Amino acid sequence: MASTTGASKPSSAIPHHPPSLSLPPSQFARLQPHAYLLAHLSPPASSNQPSIRANGRAPSQFRITSANAGSLTHANGSAVVRVGDTVAVCGVRAEILHTEDIAAWGVSASSSAVKKRKTGDPTDDVDEEDDSQIRDFDLLVPNLSLSTGCGPGFIPGAAPSTLAQSLSHQLLSLLHTSRLVRAEDLRIWYEQPDFLSLDRHNEEEMETDEKKHSGASKREIKAFWVLYIDVMIISLAGNPFDAAWAAVLAALRDTKLPRAWWDLDNEIVVCSDELSEARKLTLRGIPVASSYSVFEADAAAAWRAVVIPDVDQEKEQAEKVAGQRWILADPDAFEENLCQESVRVVVDKDNGGKTKIVKLEKNGGLAVDKEELRKLVELSTQRWEQIKNMLEGLR
Repeated sequence: MASTTGASKPSSAIPHHPPSLSLPPSQFARLQPHAYLLAHLSPPASSNQPSIRANGRAPSQFRITSANAGSLTHANGSAVVRVGDTVAVCGVRAEILHTEDIAAWGVSASSSAVKKRKTGDPTDDVDEEDDSQIRDFDLLVPNLSLSTGCGPGFIPGAAPSTLAQSLSHQLLSLLHTSRLVRAEDLRIWYEQPDFLSLDRHNEEEMETDEKKHSGASKREIKAFWVLYIDVMIISLAGNPFDAAWAAVLAALRDTKLPRAWWDLDNEIVVCSDELSEARKLTLRGIPVASSYSVFEADAAAAWRAVVIPDVDQEKEQAEKVAGQRWILADPDAFEENLCQESVRVVVDKDNGGKTKIVKLEKNGGLAVDKEELRKLVELSTQRWEQIKNMLEGLR
């Protein structure tokens, strides 16, 4: 009887814990992502904490970037670039395009001498035909694909996504805008021997400008190198364009084209197998792309005043936060889904160290003004220095 009585305890003796009203950060981020990011960017005034993003970075801080070149042995050039958890692999493959296979190719275009035009940089020789030949003959063919498993929404066997097609078009547009690749590096020339000049090399009239011009006209283009630039995103964690473009830059700097010449007897282009005779591309500068997203605090910013209704200071801060916005450098996937407006700045530096804007574009809103754009250009210039040092450190 004693043991039976001892086993039955009154319900009041069982300890009772009130249910917790707080959520773990991971659940809070899934249920209220906007409020979660806003809580990090606008901490309470009483805490004296700086504005910080959910990933621990400051609004103007980029993710750590690393690169490796020459990873693909069967490509003319290759690179792997990692920006945070976003990883892009780029391989460059060169193929020969004969001018006789180009429908728009004309005899006058092949035999005309390449003209130069003046630019602000006296050391930069710019061909007038660079844009027309590279664009019209599609000598640069970028293609970006999102591999299976790079993100939750990418399944095997699916058609190319809209994002992949858009990024491929953006890469092609920037390749043309930046004039990164020189058409001269892609031309395969044939210079006809001038037997007349060999027989009359001692005659004075052969030294006139007219004769020099006629000799130059015998130099013609027989083929072009076409560069197929394939980029694969193997891990997608936000801001894929910056990683893809950095991989393209590193791969093109690693690209080597074999020595090629026109065989008159067989009427074909012959390439040398000697690696020592291969030549690298002479790229125009190092245009670096930096992307930004604008996070705006909307009506949901009043959530803190509802949670703590008795604190006037918190109410006042919530009202101030409601009209604020933050420009986030190198946004991750979580931040991209919460931002409507984006800005991309592509900068480079000339030989004199002067910053030049290669491309500047905004999408999705009108929040960013001229003064903020000027600050973003300065921030992108600092980013340019980091990427330049990284690329020059590659083998």
